[in-house]
Amino acid sequence: MAHEEDAHEHERASWKPSPGLAVAVPDAVQNPGLPPHRERVTDKDPAAMERAVRTVYTLFYLSLAGSIWAVAAYMLFPIESGQIIDIRHNNLFIGLGIALALLAIGIGAIHWSKAVMSDKEHIELRHPTRGRDVTREGAVEGLRAANEESGFGRRTAIRGSLIAALVASVLPGITLFRGLAPESSPEHPDAGDPVALLSHTMWKKGERLAHDPTGEPIRAADLTLGSAVHVIPQSLADVSHHDGYLEQKAKAIVLLMRLLPEQLVEAEDRKDWSYNGIVAYSKVCTHVGCPVALYEQQTHHLLCPCHQSQFDVTHGAAVIFGPAARPLPQLPITVDAEGYLVAQSDFIEPVGPSFWERH
Repeated sequence: MAHEEDAHEHERASWKPSPGLAVAVPDAVQNPGLPPHRERVTDKDPAAMERAVRTVYTLFYLSLAGSIWAVAAYMLFPIESGQIIDIRHNNLFIGLGIALALLAIGIGAIHWSKAVMSDKEHIELRHPTRGRDVTREGAVEGLRAANEESGFGRRTAIRGSLIAALVASVLPGITLFRGLAPESSPEHPDAGDPVALLSHTMWKKGERLAHDPTGEPIRAADLTLGSAVHVIPQSLADVSHHDGYLEQKAKAIVLLMRLLPEQLVEAEDRKDWSYNGIVAYSKVCTHVGCPVALYEQQTHHLLCPCHQSQFDVTHGAAVIFGPAARPLPQLPITVDAEGYLVAQSDFIEPVGPSFWERH
């Protein structure tokens, strides 16, 4: 073994690279270091620094003005009239306000970092990350140094204007959410009340259950055991899109299922809400309003695909899994003289997310 090691050592010592072969030699290239530091104009001239600071907080206050204008434009140019010119002005002026608010924040932040914050180069050596006391102390020191270099703690005008601009930048979005609920009027007194809006749908006594989207009425005798049918009120076919077809459909959509009558465990006051094992439940999930449209025949479970809430059809669509807070509202049904399935009444509780029931 000693003889073999000596032979290998001799071979390594006598080895020479072939012509044209590059060889890496440790420390052959010296670290050039950092280039000479070039001071900015704001580092040399205090007056230039003051101008830069004024520019930054002026931009932040300009952002604040843009946010306020967007909120004001929402009220000055309402779109409730439905006129195309009003919609155009609403979109134009609100969009300009939001664009100004976000653009001014961005430009101000960039100018702050380039002209006002500390401009010293430094080298950060890599090291193992450990949760030791010295590491935590270093993190605190880094935050302190960052605050000192950025001037966030010292430059109150920049700090105050930035905070005001950031707070105001979310106001246009919050204001636009107001448009999701229509204004109340003498013709629609409940239009501004979400609870009232979701407490009433197009279902009424005698309203026939119809296939979605064809509007064909459904006979009880045509439903096979284990079937699940997507249902809308038959009269919905007479509602145009201009008159709120989608809004009415979103509240009134129902899933109709047929089980064996003995499989249903019904409350005493709801035993007449089903017909010969046929039950109807709102498709609007009571979590955040997604459509509950996945039915499992063997377990009789309904699944919401958005957040996996599950409802047991055999026990009044009670929640058995997931974030939903209450069972799906049940639509009371029966049959008319011609054998078609009809509603006994509207839902007796608001459809949709449980949030709307909270006062």
